[in-house]
Amino acid sequence: MAKYDNNFTDQLRERLSIVDVVSRRVPLVKKGQNYWGCCPFHNEKTPSFSVSEEKGFYHCFGCGKHGDIISFTMESEHVDFKTAITELADMAGLKLPEYKPKSAEQIEAEETYITITAAAAKLYSEKLFTPDGAHALEYIRGRGFSDEMIKKYGIGYAPKNNLISNKFVNTKQDKLIATGLVRRGEYGLYDFFRDKLMFPIFNARGQIVAFSGRSLDGSEPKYINTTDTEMFHKRQTLFGFNFARENIHRANRAIIVEGQIDAIQMQCNGFGETVAPLGTALTEDHIAILCKANRNIIFCFDGDGAGQKAAARACGIILPFLRDNSDVRFAFVTGGKDPDEILRKGGKKDMEKIINSSIPLVDFLWQITNKNYLINTPSGKVQAEKFLKSQIDKITDKLLRAEYEREYNNRKFNEWHKWKKQKETVHIEVPEIDNIIRNTLIYIVNKYPEIAERYGDFISKFNLDLDANIKPEFEFDLKSAEKYIISLKIQKYIESLEKQKRDLTMRGLSGENNVNDEIRRIDDEINRMREKFELLV
Repeated sequence: MAKYDNNFTDQLRERLSIVDVVSRRVPLVKKGQNYWGCCPFHNEKTPSFSVSEEKGFYHCFGCGKHGDIISFTMESEHVDFKTAITELADMAGLKLPEYKPKSAEQIEAEETYITITAAAAKLYSEKLFTPDGAHALEYIRGRGFSDEMIKKYGIGYAPKNNLISNKFVNTKQDKLIATGLVRRGEYGLYDFFRDKLMFPIFNARGQIVAFSGRSLDGSEPKYINTTDTEMFHKRQTLFGFNFARENIHRANRAIIVEGQIDAIQMQCNGFGETVAPLGTALTEDHIAILCKANRNIIFCFDGDGAGQKAAARACGIILPFLRDNSDVRFAFVTGGKDPDEILRKGGKKDMEKIINSSIPLVDFLWQITNKNYLINTPSGKVQAEKFLKSQIDKITDKLLRAEYEREYNNRKFNEWHKWKKQKETVHIEVPEIDNIIRNTLIYIVNKYPEIAERYGDFISKFNLDLDANIKPEFEFDLKSAEKYIISLKIQKYIESLEKQKRDLTMRGLSGENNVNDEIRRIDDEINRMREKFELLV
């Protein structure tokens, strides 16, 4: 009988949670690692029907029924295979492919593909430990990678010449090109990856389906990946998932970081549940794969503007996947660092502090709203209300969506109402400045009086002797002088905020209540100011 391509049915199983599919017809309760309910295939009063989200199977200990999302849909709704696949594809938001069997040619092409990529990975690994790969080996060891780590993850080196094109000269060109390892040029085939540190990309079954190459000469882009092929799609592949899957189950959570090296360092330093997207923004497919493994997810991104934007985007993507058993959090690595650097310099303990300081999704979404909209104005409140509603409406679990609405209604009443009554003022206490800064300010004020007029309120706090005969340490044009004043103003504002935070923290330690909200507000303002400062320098 004809059947759908195995790749598509596998994609359905990866995209859809069996708990979501079964719970449409059977009320389920989580007990331990599995979910339990009364079997829909025979009459019973005591639940003996078990559903394993991790394994993707159901099993009834009463009647012996056993299967996956496809067999459950067929049997519970009394439909044939094609109808079941159509219904599940609609549920997953996937386009149904043509109904046809996989040909012998397709099967042979896939097997050849895996054979070539595995052989290429072996060649790259061997090349890393030759004189040609010495600079690549020095680089990866300098990043804290032991030879054991290099071997485990199959890290290698693609030389400047056409290693793959030459080694597979007897392989049919179309099959070699299909892997993305080579391309056809004016003078024949040439290697896609050259002078790159190579990271094999595995599918969920542990087969090498693609590669990610890192530049070693400082050129951009820093990483290039195999272009999408029949066997590899970046939007549906998470780096390190084949290694992390079992650890995700044990840790009862997944951690998502931004890059391959970050993911490997995290896995090798006690956070085996870590994965990373492949040079693309996080997608719904990535989230679906992770939610099928575990619905507890920590997004760990850089604390800069780009990291904040990536986190905000991830927040919007994951909302439709939330369930009452989800615990989604956001952690940020600040100070211009990444998890790799934190682990190399501070070790596992410092990284644990960052992970443990992660904030729940409900709080992060609230922060995004307050940061992006002027909620102390009527129009700003309306815009913020519309934004929150658009995000909450993405939650498909009706009871959970209602709970989010109640939570935010309470926050809007308690916090936005207070802000409406209060006049927001900023008090900047300017501390002493050193002689270099003092002299630079005197020079700028005397040379550019228009700047002195524009920023007079700020500059006057320093009590400068403007008649002093100053020879500046640095010469400034008008634009650079204004940039200097603005950056100094931001720095002093940050210092005043940090002082306020220290005072509030001491009051909290002394037993005073209701300081945590103000500390969080100050942290948000500090981060916002640091982002502005980073744009200036």
